[in-house]
Amino acid sequence: MERQVTPLEARVALDAIERGRMRVIEEIDLPRWYWWGLAIGWIALGYITDLGHPWLTAAATLAFGATHSAAARRVLSGRHRTHQLSVSAQTAGRDTPRLVLTGLIGLAGVTIAAAIALQADGAGHPVTIASIFVALIIVLGGPRLLAEVRRRRGRAGS
Repeated sequence: MERQVTPLEARVALDAIERGRMRVIEEIDLPRWYWWGLAIGWIALGYITDLGHPWLTAAATLAFGATHSAAARRVLSGRHRTHQLSVSAQTAGRDTPRLVLTGLIGLAGVTIAAAIALQADGAGHPVTIASIFVALIIVLGGPRLLAEVRRRRGRAGS
């Protein structure tokens, strides 16, 4: 004998499911070490560029790119913020890697423009100064970017 589910019981069950879904969506993020590592690497690369040795700058750029690529392969999807939970690809969506990489390309442009402006103004170590500025954007803006991804994913399921 099956019992009928009342509309109130159905609503309570659906609300519980939605709360669980939102808790999973809150896990979409990149680990803090990613943002800090990226920022520190960005500053180091800027400093090395200011030293004025093209071969050293090229080697540092390759090392920075390889290191970022290795780290990004695991975390850029936003699915592995912690070891406690791995968010499904369907829940995390495909926006995260695209948004982060687009942001990094834009920040490279900001670094170049700021360094050129600083050099024209006569600043010493213009690339380092521009890199510090961009590193602050990375550390402060990166988590906000992922908060936007979570907000979009939360709306997409509603």
